[in-house]
Amino acid sequence: MATQYYLDIIIPVYNEGENIIAVLDALNRHVKTPFRMLICYDSDQDNTLPAIKSYTSRSPIEFVKNQGQGVLGAIKTGFQYSDAEAILVIPADDTYNAPILDTMFQEFKKGSEIVVASRFIKGGCMKGCPLMKALLVRTASFTLRYLAQLPVSDASNGFRLFSRRVIDQIPIESEQGFVYSLEFLVKCHRLGWTISEIPALWLERSKGKSRFRTFKWLPFYLRWYLYAFETTYFKKSPEVVKLKG
Repeated sequence: MATQYYLDIIIPVYNEGENIIAVLDALNRHVKTPFRMLICYDSDQDNTLPAIKSYTSRSPIEFVKNQGQGVLGAIKTGFQYSDAEAILVIPADDTYNAPILDTMFQEFKKGSEIVVASRFIKGGCMKGCPLMKALLVRTASFTLRYLAQLPVSDASNGFRLFSRRVIDQIPIESEQGFVYSLEFLVKCHRLGWTISEIPALWLERSKGKSRFRTFKWLPFYLRWYLYAFETTYFKKSPEVVKLKG
């Protein structure tokens, strides 16, 4: 019988050979919850793969080839592959947030369907972010928290834990990048499901190239930004949320 892991950690990668070992080391060192790492990649030529294949890990690592395109395709493929009760998506250059993953899992066990790693509450931070991106992210998060009344202070961070219920019942309509993460959040809020957040760090990457496309993805984020306001001010009922099956 296959081992059942409580937590699957999805790491979407694209030529992260310089970063990935430090990330795996941090996860193996700090995370006590039984977990498995799913390395979601596009191409067999990705330089992340040979770096990992020679790595000895305490927890299992499985390679999941993207069945779609781009970072969203990789993450969706990881969701489909996963069978854990909780699924966490973490960036492939994040070497510093592993100590909070057990706390995120405990928040899930207390009943949270989404656990947000928040940069904008006490104990969190965002350092080194390009000015325009920082302005957009902070403005969107502030207005969603205090005007649209989302129950969290960081609406756009892609570093997030999702319950199996979210993955199995809420279809992803987004077609670009990490927009699905905001989509899950606002749909979960409309459904009245429990959402929580804990403080997290965010540091601008020092190695490799980010795949985050602020201006390209902005129109797609706008759809779900407005959805949050619609939920609050037009009192849309949970029944209008499209669910799988």
